[in-house]
Amino acid sequence: MARRVITIEEKIERQTAEVAKAKKKYDEELDKLNTLIEKKKEMESKELLEAFSKSSRTYSEIMNFLNSK
Repeated sequence: MARRVITIEEKIERQTAEVAKAKKKYDEELDKLNTLIEKKKEMESKELLEAFSKSSRTYSEIMNFLNSK
């Protein structure tokens, strides 16, 4: 049995397909990550707003605190 010689063009085509497949998977996972980060920000914003509404501090006091260094 003679082995079939794989040309460089075939190797390039295969590798290009693999890279495209990996990029698609990466993009999907990146979208999932961004969705989770956005959900976390929403939860933190809601928690902060609830804490503000329960607080006895005024808006000005809270803003002064947040803007102080």
